[in-house]
Amino acid sequence: MSEFSRADVCAVAVAETFRGDGEILVSPIGLLPQVGAKLAKLSFEPEILLTDGVASLLANVEPVGAPLANPVYEGWMPYRLVFDTLWSGSRHVMMGATQVDRYGNQNIAAIGDFAKPKAQLLGMRGAPGNTLNHPTSYWVPNHSPKVFVEKVDVVSGVGYDRAAQLSAASRRFHEIRRVVSNLGVFDFETPDHQMRLVSVHPGVSVADVQENTGFELVVEGDVPESRTPSDEELSLLRERIDPQGLREKEIRG
Repeated sequence: MSEFSRADVCAVAVAETFRGDGEILVSPIGLLPQVGAKLAKLSFEPEILLTDGVASLLANVEPVGAPLANPVYEGWMPYRLVFDTLWSGSRHVMMGATQVDRYGNQNIAAIGDFAKPKAQLLGMRGAPGNTLNHPTSYWVPNHSPKVFVEKVDVVSGVGYDRAAQLSAASRRFHEIRRVVSNLGVFDFETPDHQMRLVSVHPGVSVADVQENTGFELVVEGDVPESRTPSDEELSLLRERIDPQGLREKEIRG
């Protein structure tokens, strides 16, 4: 196998979050999520639907970080139709997280007291509706105790503990699928839906991950290494999806 970087491993881990999704709308927000979603579409999940970022679905995969060169349009997807898809559970979004806690609550709104924050961030955006209406995953390029916190300052995306307080109808499609960081992969497939360490990236230990996490992770037995990219996947990443190597600039460590 050819040499690969941490960014390549992260791209594969992101792609794996979309495995099994089939013909649903995938909304990857940010560079690495876009790279991973496109890798999934070109390899093991060809039926997922990706937009051009404006109002159309694309049948082909265009490189990230460049204007569309040869787009092949296969459908119309204006913003209002996204909501119809969202409310039906037929969408999987990967968002960022300025903070995320052990139950998957996510914050992209503000740091500190919401009434007088130390830092104003993006706001709630679509996080509440996303997390309650369809599968949601998170990408964190800089894993640290400031991001993986005991309790988020503001709840933008709804985690499992808060979703449990809602009616069954309100949380019928709630699912925090995965968290992928520059150190490892995490899920919430535990009895009380606390964050579990699924895999560590090559060169990272379980101790490294726990040291950089502000709460105790669920660790079950020997934690495996994250899957590394195949030669075919590396070729897709380097030649078709991200020939400029932009993904390398997003990873720390």
